[in-house]
Amino acid sequence: MNAFVPEFWIIVTLAAAAFQTVRFMLQKHLATATLSAAGATYARFFYSLPFILALSALYLVYSDTRLPAVSASFWGFGILGAGSQILATVCVVLLFKQRNFAVGITFKKTEVIQTVLVGWLLLGEGVSPLGFGAIALGITGVLILSANPDTKGFSLGEIGNRAVGLGLASGILFAFSGVSYRGATLAVAADDPVLRAVVTLAAVVSIQTAMMVVWLRLREPGQMRAVWDARRVAVWIGLTSMAGSLCWFIAFAVQNVAYVAALGQIELILSMAASTLFFHERISPRELIGMAVLVCSLVMLVLVI
Repeated sequence: MNAFVPEFWIIVTLAAAAFQTVRFMLQKHLATATLSAAGATYARFFYSLPFILALSALYLVYSDTRLPAVSASFWGFGILGAGSQILATVCVVLLFKQRNFAVGITFKKTEVIQTVLVGWLLLGEGVSPLGFGAIALGITGVLILSANPDTKGFSLGEIGNRAVGLGLASGILFAFSGVSYRGATLAVAADDPVLRAVVTLAAVVSIQTAMMVVWLRLREPGQMRAVWDARRVAVWIGLTSMAGSLCWFIAFAVQNVAYVAALGQIELILSMAASTLFFHERISPRELIGMAVLVCSLVMLVLVI
C-alpha cells in the first residue's frame, strides 16, 4: 500500500468530507427539531459505536491479524482527542442555531489554520513557508465571514459575537482532536494504516460514548430517552459518522494533519450545496466572498503538498 499512499490519503479525505457533510446535516435537523446540543452529539457516538466495533472485528478477521499492541501515549492522545472532539461537536451544533449551515461549517474549518500550530506543539510537525502563506489567506477569509451578514461594512468589533466565538472554539478543539488522533494512530504497533485507524477509532468512540453517558445522566437525563426516540434518523448519523471518522483516521495515519484538514475544506462546497438545496438558506454575497477566499487558501495548500 505504501506506493499508493499519496493518492490513498487524498481519496479517503475527500470521502470523509462527503460523509461528514451528510452527518452534520442530520445533526442540524435533530438539534433544531428534537435534541439538545449535547443530545445530538451523544447520538453521533451512541449510534456509531456498534458499527465501529463490528467493522473492527470484521477487519481483524479479514486481514487475519491479531489486535496490535499500543503504547502508553496511545491512551493519552486518545483521551485528549475524544474530549476535544466532544466539546468541538457541541460548539458546532450550537453554532447551527446562530448562523446558517454553510457558514457554520466554514467557521468550524478554522481548524485548518489552527492545526498547524497544534501539530507543531504536540507532534513537532509543521508546514512549508508557502503553506503558511496559504494559511494567512485563510485567516482573511475568516475575518470576512466574521462580519454580520445583515450589516454593511465590516467592524473588528463584530469578531466578539457569539457565532464567531463558537466557530473559533470548535476550530481549535477540532485541531487538538485531529492532531491527537494522528498521535494515537502512530502509537499503534502496526504497519497497516487502515488497521491503525480502525483500532484507534474503536477506542476513541468507546471513550466518547462513556463520557457522554456520564454527562447526560448528570445534567440532561431526559436526552438519553430522546436520543433513543430519534433512532430512525439518528441511526443514519451513526452510519455516516462511522464512515467519515474511519476515513479521517486513515488519512491521519498516513499524512500530516494540517494537510488533511486543508484538503478537507472541500466540505465548504458541499455545505454550500446542502445549505441552499436542503435547508433553503440564503448565503449573502459577503459570505460567498469569505468562502471563496478560504477555498483559494485550500487550493494553495494542496499545491504545496
